[in-house]
Amino acid sequence: MKDPKQTQTPIEDLQELRSYFASHNVVREYIAHSSKVHSVGWSCDGKRLASGSFDKSVAIFNLERSRLVQDFVFRGHTGSVDQLCWHASHPDLLSTASGDKSVRIWDTRSHKCAATIPTKGENINIAWSPNGSTIAVGNKEDLVSFIDTKTFKVVTEEQFNFEVNEISWNLSSDLFYLTNGLGCVHIMTYPSLELQTVLKAHPGTCICIEHDPTGRYFATGSADAL
Repeated sequence: MKDPKQTQTPIEDLQELRSYFASHNVVREYIAHSSKVHSVGWSCDGKRLASGSFDKSVAIFNLERSRLVQDFVFRGHTGSVDQLCWHASHPDLLSTASGDKSVRIWDTRSHKCAATIPTKGENINIAWSPNGSTIAVGNKEDLVSFIDTKTFKVVTEEQFNFEVNEISWNLSSDLFYLTNGLGCVHIMTYPSLELQTVLKAHPGTCICIEHDPTGRYFATGSADAL
């Protein structure tokens, strides 16, 4: 039997998209933290949602019949959980970056912390490579550390002399992207970290970057409102 999700006709035009969201305009609130939420993310299979908070915890929700049901709350960080990201192909693993100078990997099956990796600074951004082999984490001092997920050790570090805002990978995990405070996107090869090009994307601070599912395009957001 075919999955009904796979037989749905994709929405192709803007008006149809607007109509769809207008007819599905339902908002539900879920209270899982005692302080502000810094990051949310869906697992690769779309069945779990994680949220990271200033209260030092990570909440896991299961999606059941269009409703979220809280499954578990991970605790262990001694500082704010500033960003999280899921494994690109393993729906039970996620990683978190914290102000406590550590990265943690959590297993939602066992409800345990699978690894704790110490880092040199207060971490504010994190990206798991699509092939699953490397986690990149950036701290407040613009140092980016690369963690081998087999050994759970930092294998290399790169110090930048500009404000690093967000980090990302391409689908094949051989290009590494970062946005900076000068409105640019830096693209480097990985693991050599050789600079390939610098795109002047915005007149203001380039804050965020996101790749489309095909890997052909990426979008950036900036303090210039673009």
